[in-house]
Amino acid sequence: MPLQKNFKNGAIRSIPIVMGYIPIGLAFGILAANVGLSSFETASMSIIVYAGSAQLISLSLIENQAGLFTIVMTTFLVNLRHTLMSAALAPHLGHLNRLQQAVFTYELTDESFAVHSRDFKEEKNPPVMRIITTNVLAHLSWIGGSVLGFYTGSLFTNLESWGIDYALPAMFIALLAIQLEDKKKYIVGAFSMFFSSLLFLQQAGHWYIILAALAGATAGTLLDSYLKTEAKPRTIFKQKNL
Repeated sequence: MPLQKNFKNGAIRSIPIVMGYIPIGLAFGILAANVGLSSFETASMSIIVYAGSAQLISLSLIENQAGLFTIVMTTFLVNLRHTLMSAALAPHLGHLNRLQQAVFTYELTDESFAVHSRDFKEEKNPPVMRIITTNVLAHLSWIGGSVLGFYTGSLFTNLESWGIDYALPAMFIALLAIQLEDKKKYIVGAFSMFFSSLLFLQQAGHWYIILAALAGATAGTLLDSYLKTEAKPRTIFKQKNL
C-alpha cells in the first residue's frame, strides 16, 4: 500500500511537467524529422540526451553540418547547470543506494528540479518510489512527445498557430506558482518579472533572461539577509558577567 501511495503521489507531482513536455517534445520531433533524423535517432536522442534546450540546439548544429566535437561540447556547456542542481539536492538523497541515485540524477531536469526542491524542504528522506516515479513519467512523456511529433509532423505546418511555442513558458509559470509560499518569494518574483520585462523592452537580446535571473537571485539573497537581521533581538546594553 505505501508503494502504491508513493507512486500515486509521484504521478500527481509529474502532471505539470508532463503537460509541458508533450507539446515541447512534439515540436522537437517535428524539427528532427525536418532536419533529416530517423525515428530511431529522434527517440534515441530523447532517451539518452534528455535535455530540451540541448536537443534543439543540436538540431540546429546538425542542420548546419557542424562537427561531432562541436555538438558534444555545446551540449556539455548547455547542461553544465545540472551540476549545481544535483549538488543542491544531494543532501536529501543520502538514503538512496548508488543505482537509485544514478537513475534519479540521470532523469533530473530543470522542471523536475523545481518540483523536488520544493518537496525536499518539507522532508528529510523523500520516498524513493515517489521521486523516481515523477522523473520516469516526465521522461516518458518527453520521449512520447518526440516520437509523436516525428510521425505527425506533416499535420503541423505552423507550430505557432497551434500554440505549441507557448507550452514551455506555461509550464514554467505553473512550476513557479507552486514555489510562491510567502511574501518574500512574491516580492522576488515580481522584481524579476519587472526587471526582465524592462531589459526585453530595451532590446537586450537573450541576455535579458540571464541578467534578470542574476538580479532576482541577488535581490532574494539581500532580502533574506535583511529579514534575518531584522528578526534578531536587539539589546541596547550588554550585561557584564559578574
